[in-house]
Parts: sequence; structure tokens; C-alpha cells
Amino acid sequence: MPAAADLFPIPDKATTGRGVVPLKPVSGPAVWYADELTHRPEEWRFQLSEEHIAELEAAVDAAIESGQILEGLSLENVSLPTLGPILTGFRVEAVHGRGFQLISGLPVGRWSREQTVAAYWIIGLHWGKAVSNNHKGHLVGHIKDIGHDPASPSTRLYATSVAQPFHNDAADLVALLCLNEARQGGESQWASSWAVHNEFLRLRPDLGPIMTEDWYFDRKGEVPAGKQPFFAIPAFNYFQGNLTVNWSSNYYLLSQRHEAVPRLTPAHLEAIRLFDELAASPRHSIRYQLQPGDIQLLSNHTVLHARSAFVDDAEDPNLRRHLLRLWLAPPDELPLPEAYADILGGSVEVGKRGGIVVSGTRLNIPLEAE
Repeated sequence: MPAAADLFPIPDKATTGRGVVPLKPVSGPAVWYADELTHRPEEWRFQLSEEHIAELEAAVDAAIESGQILEGLSLENVSLPTLGPILTGFRVEAVHGRGFQLISGLPVGRWSREQTVAAYWIIGLHWGKAVSNNHKGHLVGHIKDIGHDPASPSTRLYATSVAQPFHNDAADLVALLCLNEARQGGESQWASSWAVHNEFLRLRPDLGPIMTEDWYFDRKGEVPAGKQPFFAIPAFNYFQGNLTVNWSSNYYLLSQRHEAVPRLTPAHLEAIRLFDELAASPRHSIRYQLQPGDIQLLSNHTVLHARSAFVDDAEDPNLRRHLLRLWLAPPDELPLPEAYADILGGSVEVGKRGGIVVSGTRLNIPLEAE
């Protein structure tokens, strides 16, 4: 079996965006357009085979029978001779290529929740170190409407049914496994933040400089010890010749509740309007209804993602939208500026950064939403 590096070679610096010039267009595989890629799903959607599923089920059975907690598993404990190199290649694609991959065919309908979570965890081991999704220390997060009030400033929208605008998460990579669809809605959307960056600068070069300045994020009550309930990070980050984009307009707006946060100016508000509009446009946004057994893997540095509002079925539990989320720190990520430390759990060290940890957080893997 060829090594993953041979199957999916890491692009050289000429195609990764290294060497970019601040506030100038970037190029490379991470610049793509939805109105083109939507018609070529064979390039970004992978169907698991029966051989892959059999390998995964054997690994899950071995893990469960060993009695070892999932958090204690490592790649050395797992054998996926055929699927493993492919999964590693998808990580390379997410980190160094177009920034996303879709995998279909995980048989979640016939597996127990314990088997599903174990299989997902084993897959995630090939993509990086899992980090905490929230102050509760969830290493596998549950994206589900559990009745939280979306109007509350402490509510994170993944625990509601309202739409989530385009944003990036607090980790290098995010993976989402669909267990169930909603009765209506809940469409996933994602866009190349590099392509949006280029179009934003083409249309409004005068707003470019403000995107390199500090934008203030609200922590929504998940405040690490010794920190303020908000932090600052630029939207466009140019570092060591590379570009990373960090964006969450609803968090910028929410941060205005804190007196110590500078007020958003008309220029900020115009930048928010334009950037969100571009990300959601048919030119940039892939729209896809995740099916049970689909896994979406995204880079938070080169891809933005969003979700439409949804309606669950009050009677049929199979029509209540439920996704499992992994936040991951891959070992081969690019370096980031120190400005990322607050959003990445206090560190920018490759392979260890990301996640939310506050006083009293205990890392755990829940089987149900809570």
C-alpha cells in the first residue's frame, strides 16, 4: 500500500498560498468557486466501500472489546490498512489543498450510538488531535436543537434550530457527521474564504485595511480563567507568507454588549454586509443537504461554513437533525500568528492548539446531546 504522502502529496509553496502579498489576490487550490465545483462532485465526494466499512467495524469491535476509553486510543491501536491512508490523504487535502472533503456511506442506521461514536473517533484520529467543543469539555460535540434560547447571549447556535451565518470554528479543522436530517431545512453551506477574500478586495479595496485590524469576538460566557469575556483577532491574517481568514459576524455584533469593546464603525458594518453577502452568494457557496452517514471535513483557515434554519419532527426521532462534531488539531498544519491564541484555546502550537477550556472543564465524550 503506498504511503499517504505518495497518494496525496503536500503541495509545494507555489500552490499553497505561501508567498502571498497582504491585501492582494491569492491563488492556489484553496481558491475555488461553488458554481463550478457543484457540477463536479466526483472531485470532492468520496463513497466508502464495503471493504472500508468492514475495516472500520473490525477496528470499532476491537476498541470496544478492549475496554479502553476512546480518549486513550491512538493510531498505533488502530488498523485500517485500506481506509487509513485515504483518510490521511483527506486531511492533507483539507490542510494543504482545497480545504474540504465530503465522505459518504457510514452505516449509522445499523450501528448503535456507541459504535457510531467509536467509528467517528477512529476516523478522527487520522485527522488530528481532538479538542474541546465547549466549556463542558465535549470532545465529540452534538449539533442538535436542545431547546436553548437563541436570543440569549450565552447560547451557541449549534444547540438551536435557527440559521447559523457563515463563520469559522475554534480549531484548525472541523468534521461533522450526520446522524439524522431534520424534517425540513438544515442545509449545510460552505465557501472558500480565499475566494471571498479576493472578491472582497476587488470590489472594495478601501475596506481591505480594516480587515487586517482587530475584530472583537464575544466568548458567549465560555471564559477561560484570567481572560476577558471577549477577545480580538483580525479577519484577514497574513503570516509567514500565508493567508488565513477568521470570520464570525454574529460574534462581532454580540461583543458590542461589552463597554470595553470599541464600537463598530460604518466601515465595519459595510465590511460585514459585503463579506457575508459574498460568502452566501451562488458564486461562492456550496449548498448541500447532508444525509445520514455523510461526513464533512473542513479547514477553518481557508473555508467558511454556515447552516440554514430547520424544523424537526415532533413525533419521528429519525427526522430530528443531529450531527456529531469533531474539532481537530492536525500535526501538519501551517504556523499561525499569536493573534490566534485566544480563539485556539490559548496556544498556537501546531498539533495541540484549539478548543474551549475554562475552569472546571473535564474532557469527555458524551453519547447524547446535553
